[in-house]
Amino acid sequence: MPGILELLIVAVAGYLIGSVSFAVIIAKQRGVNILKEGSCNPGATNVKRVLGKKAGNLCFALDFLKGLVAAGWPLLPFLGFSEPIHLGIIGLIAAILGHSFSCFLGFKGGKGVATTMGGLLALAPFVLIIGLLTWVVLFYTSRYVSLASIGFGLSLPLSGIFLTADTWLVAFLVALAVLIVVRHRSNIQRLLNGTENRFSKK
Repeated sequence: MPGILELLIVAVAGYLIGSVSFAVIIAKQRGVNILKEGSCNPGATNVKRVLGKKAGNLCFALDFLKGLVAAGWPLLPFLGFSEPIHLGIIGLIAAILGHSFSCFLGFKGGKGVATTMGGLLALAPFVLIIGLLTWVVLFYTSRYVSLASIGFGLSLPLSGIFLTADTWLVAFLVALAVLIVVRHRSNIQRLLNGTENRFSKK
């Protein structure tokens, strides 16, 4: 088990990294309050819908980077952390919580999918690859970002069971799947009602 001080440092750093809302920053630079436009969600999907593909892709890349940094820096050998993989998990959990419940946005935020993907690149790259393939297949067959994101989440523990022997990591992947589904509960209801927004093929 990592030391208390190590846990505290990694958790606080991860939360603060995750709390930076690039969706709000990017939209504000363009004179838009993303919290009041589109779905009002401060995430890459809403930025793309409101401000266009370029802004949306930039937001996704920066949110992805948040997860990569939060999970990746404890893994750096020269830092000498004990149990770095477990600290990386803590860092990513904190970043996802920061993204979803940002202290800078009154503890509101996005759904954390891009941030999750970034962290998994550091912690479990092959699990991420399978998740991304799942996302791509579901998105391009349905054109629903929400459905693709839910499928991505559900694929994580399923592939993790076969690709990793670390109990902490598997438990974390299960928790991620649950969090992603819960964060998309309103989307699930809209999907069931047939009112969910679908991206066009243009």
